[in-house]
Amino acid sequence: VVFILLIFFIVTSTFAQEETLGLEPPPPPSPADTEQQQVPAILIYIDESNLITVNGRPTDIGSVRANIERVRAENPESQVVIQAHPKSKNGVIVLIRDAAYSAGYSTGVNLVLSQAE
Repeated sequence: VVFILLIFFIVTSTFAQEETLGLEPPPPPSPADTEQQQVPAILIYIDESNLITVNGRPTDIGSVRANIERVRAENPESQVVIQAHPKSKNGVIVLIRDAAYSAGYSTGVNLVLSQAE
């Protein structure tokens, strides 16, 4: 009876498909790219206690999008760099990435893991 129940639950169960973060490395720079100016970046840092800073200014998760939009209005060519501590929560990283996408970035959002001390 237990064996039949086990087979029944295995056959009728559904498996959730998890989505992963896209962590594709940027393409290697070409010689023409090194001659032109560096693109300014919006640096978002998440430390091990999940405190968030945007270009050195401490902020909360609710105002990350507004900070990204403010900096982007000043410099439309800027890109977003999310630097996360290895002990930071993945949910915070995803919320910040989604805030960058909501602020109008479809490309130019990069994730960097900082070294643990």
